[in-house]
Formats: sequence, C-alpha cells, structure tokens
Amino acid sequence: MSARFDYTSMGFITFDALCRPVTHIPPGGDTYFVEEFTLAVSGAAGSAVIVAAKHGLRARAVGGVGHDDMGDWVLMKLGSFGIDTAMMARCAGFTTSSSLVTTRPDGARPALHKRGATDGFYIEDSQIDDLLDTRILHVGGVGLMNRMDQGRTEEIMAEAKRRGVITTLDVFASTPEDLPKVARLLPHTDYFLPSEEEARALSGLVENRDLAQFLIDRGAACVILTLGAEGAYCRHRDGTELRVPAFAVEVKCTCGCGDCFNGGFATGLVKGMTLADSIQVAQASSAQNATGLGSQAGVRDFATTLAFIRSTPLRHGNDNLVSSRA
Repeated sequence: MSARFDYTSMGFITFDALCRPVTHIPPGGDTYFVEEFTLAVSGAAGSAVIVAAKHGLRARAVGGVGHDDMGDWVLMKLGSFGIDTAMMARCAGFTTSSSLVTTRPDGARPALHKRGATDGFYIEDSQIDDLLDTRILHVGGVGLMNRMDQGRTEEIMAEAKRRGVITTLDVFASTPEDLPKVARLLPHTDYFLPSEEEARALSGLVENRDLAQFLIDRGAACVILTLGAEGAYCRHRDGTELRVPAFAVEVKCTCGCGDCFNGGFATGLVKGMTLADSIQVAQASSAQNATGLGSQAGVRDFATTLAFIRSTPLRHGNDNLVSSRA
C-alpha cells in the first residue's frame, strides 16, 4: 500500500519578515529606507516542505503555531502551496515562532528571533500512525523543539525506521551542548543534513571527511554537509563519497538555503534519482533560493529546477560530480 504523503516535514516552522539591503540598524529613532520587504514561511521544516510541494511532492507540515495573526498567516501560506496542515498544532500559551531578517548586500542574513510554538507542539501516541503515513519523514530544527527534544522525536524516528519510512534530519545552529540530543537520533537517521559549521560545532572537528565519519560512527547511515559557496560533501557508511559544486548565481539572500537544500534532496529521492543526482537537485534548490528574498522565493517548480541545472554554470568549472570509495 502506498503512503498518503511523499514528504512529511516536522519541526521548526517560522514566520519571517525580511528586508534588504541592510548595512546598519538606524540609531535612536531614525529610519532607513530599504529596497525590498517581504513575508515568508521559513525554518528548518517550513522551507523544506514548501520546496517539496513546489516540486510536486504530496507534502505535509507538522509543527506548532500560536493563536495569533502570524499563525493565521503561516497556515494560510502553507495551504496556498497545497501543503497539508492537519497536524499543525495551535499551541496555547505560545506565540508563533517569528523572525526579523535584515539581509546584507552580500546576502548574509542577521536575524532577530522570537522562540515560540515550535517549543510547544507535541505528537501524541494517537497521532503516530497518521504522522508516519509518508515515504519520507524529515525532522528539522532539533534544539528548538523543547517538548519533542526530550525523547519524543527519538521514539518517532525509531518507529519510522521500523516501518520502513526514509528519515532525514537537520538541526538548528548547533552548539557542542546539542550533541547528546542529536546523537540519540542518528541511529534512526538515513540522511543527516547539517551545515559544515553545525557539524563542526557538534564534533569539534574540522575536515569534512572527519566530520562525516564522526556522525556516521554515531549511527547516521549517510551524512551530507552543506558548504555554502563551496557546494556539498556527502559520505555514506559504505565509504562512498561525493562532492557537488555550487551553482554560480547572483546571491540576493541566503536565508533558508540549507532548508531548501533538504526539500530538493527529498524531491530527488521521491522521484527515484541516484544519490548524486538528488544532491544536485538539492544544490539547485538552494541556489535558486539565494536569488530571491525570503526562503524558497527563487524556487518555482520541478521543471524549472531541472532547467536551472542544465543552464547554470558551476562555481568550480565543469567537473559535475566527483565520487570515490574509501
């Protein structure tokens, strides 16, 4: 029997207000003028699920919002992309997780964030069958889900693996103190997708191969590190390695690039692509995102992403993918 959903994205879903370009915060009560201002649903789970939906996957968002205007908008916006929101909780006593993003001229995106309902949502036993009626379960935002991080996420991911659901995992701005939370999840993780900086913070190591092996030794089947302008590095527990260069694009805003990578990667898996090609779709999703203001703004649909791959030069010449076995 086929699953109801291709992709279920659970975790950090946030309301973002973004503007650019910002070089300084006005002193006192002054006002500076900006060229662009927009709203977006973002977060390690939010951006990923929107990219998956734009690529045509049957997608579901799972997380929490508050009883407030931001929560109303987040649910409306997710629904506008055809994303199922039946498991989005309205969390009493919490506001919607929200950010103000001040995008710099070079695309960097310093943000002011208000923690909120991501800390408050919880999956009950009675919801697990519904939650796991999916081909892929993505968990995004470990470290921001206070109730779920206390062991519930581990139980759900273990059950997902038992049922044959593909599991993908991302974290939020890891610190060394987050390693125990993450390490508990790795034995139940098919693909761990941190940034290079997050993996370094978790492990205390520097080299990509060492970072990946550190995480594989703690249970992950495959680790894919996002490297920003340097592309991505992948290492599988069977010794396979892949390096995927970044695409050469004019960067407007890097907000959500890693999260869009995750949604693109899932797209490749669901469409039966190889690991290497799935990572390339992920890279293309991230690169397109960087061309617009607000997470997923530059991503349109799967056909456009494939055309982007065919037509956009790579940052490191033309060696598309380099693979090897250790």
